[in-house]
Amino acid sequence: MDVTLGYEKNKKGNTRTDNKRSGHSPKNLKSQYGEFQINVPRDRNGEFEPKLIPKYQRDISGIEEKIISLYAQGMSTRDIYDQLQDLYGIELSADMASKITDKILPQAREWQTRPLDPVYPFVFMECIHYKVREDGKILSRAAYIVLGVTLDGYKDILSITVGANETSRFWLGMLNDLKNRGAEDVLFFCADGLPGFKEAIQAVFPQAGLQRCVGHMLRNSFKYVSYIDLEKFSSDFKAVYTAPNEAAALNVLEAMKEKWGKSTPMP
Repeated sequence: MDVTLGYEKNKKGNTRTDNKRSGHSPKNLKSQYGEFQINVPRDRNGEFEPKLIPKYQRDISGIEEKIISLYAQGMSTRDIYDQLQDLYGIELSADMASKITDKILPQAREWQTRPLDPVYPFVFMECIHYKVREDGKILSRAAYIVLGVTLDGYKDILSITVGANETSRFWLGMLNDLKNRGAEDVLFFCADGLPGFKEAIQAVFPQAGLQRCVGHMLRNSFKYVSYIDLEKFSSDFKAVYTAPNEAAALNVLEAMKEKWGKSTPMP
């Protein structure tokens, strides 16, 4: 009804229309949760055509949940419109889809600002880069993801924030956000070698340790190896990081120098 009339209930403002709301009509429905009654709004001119539950339909299957699910998987409101029309024969405008998906925004904001535990033994910080279409242009975006391990050993996504690109300054803002939400101490951070990352962590959590991501360290080492030898070399080199202690790792490294030192520069 909001879309049909152009304004929400009791918020007409300066909207010009000769139509208005005219009460409700009861309607019994069958759904996956059992039978229940809804009140279908009416308008004075009889122009309102319900979309989620069309006229004469009394069997529903959670269309709102399907719309939110499609939106969460990255589909645009226009794509959702096309899918619902093909699968269910429902003509749902992009404006209507936007109003439905907007319902989850307060829940998302509540999750983003929820209080955190005072102490996390481990916190992993990583950035995922992807392409998005905005105003007809393909742009690069970075999703800053913070994953914490609780004292009980459970993994918990502490924060996800989208930015233009990965910078230590942006990470500094996210670290301050963790602090403001109640995270008083972190024993170890695991992150890549982004310039300024270490300084950003020490500025907010000065007592925390920093463990460079092994995956990033391995990739940085492999850039010195020729492509022909890469597979065999990487298989040998991983044994350094899986060694049970430092002495064993040094022994593996010495053996690799004997094997690869003459043909491949050692990292």
